[in-house]
Amino acid sequence: MFLWTSNLDMKTFGTTPEEAKISKPLAANQGLYNGFLAIGLILGLVHPVVKFGMQIQAFFLLCIIIAAIYAGLMVKFSIVIVQGLPALIALIFLLIRW
Repeated sequence: MFLWTSNLDMKTFGTTPEEAKISKPLAANQGLYNGFLAIGLILGLVHPVVKFGMQIQAFFLLCIIIAAIYAGLMVKFSIVIVQGLPALIALIFLLIRW
């Protein structure tokens, strides 16, 4: 979100300085979105009512999985693996623990 135009991020995501500058607002939006998802998952972990906390975690993990499927279909399929698979694994472990 904050380093989108840095050399490391441009190399990681294969963007040119011009592309990074143009897409910086989109990257900031995506970073903010991911931050909200992380906060939701953390709130689920620390919620004093364990079962309700697990429901919160399940909701946010499902949001991540749905977003990964959408991005995989609309942008690049590998997003499903990189973003969706870890969330799916976490959801499976959560459901086993449930």
